[in-house]
Amino acid sequence: MSDESRDNDEHAMEAYRYPDGSITYPGHLIGPGGEEAVGTVDLSEYTAEVVTWTTSTAPPPGVREPNSLAIVEFDVDGEPVRAIGQLTTGEVEIGDEVRPVYCEELRDPEAGIREPESQEWDGFRFEPV
Repeated sequence: MSDESRDNDEHAMEAYRYPDGSITYPGHLIGPGGEEAVGTVDLSEYTAEVVTWTTSTAPPPGVREPNSLAIVEFDVDGEPVRAIGQLTTGEVEIGDEVRPVYCEELRDPEAGIREPESQEWDGFRFEPV
């Protein structure tokens, strides 16, 4: 188990659930049906399937190079939920199963143009199962 994987217990990849059953990630105060969220779902407790992926060889400053990204789809009680994010490796294929793993720094806070304290730098990457 990677160090990133152990941190999942302390962090949530929070999606919002709405009265019509739909779920969005990232969460929005008003859902696709125009109603307010009624709860949350922690996507880090689920696995997802790679829908498509790519590798950027010219990422923004502070982002690792090469930077592999994927669009993945979770199945949460029969409701599809898509997310985009970095991969832990470039060794994936469409249809592969992945799981979210917490990462303290998705990019180097000192490499950007914003003050490091002005935003959050952590998040989730997707790791093949």
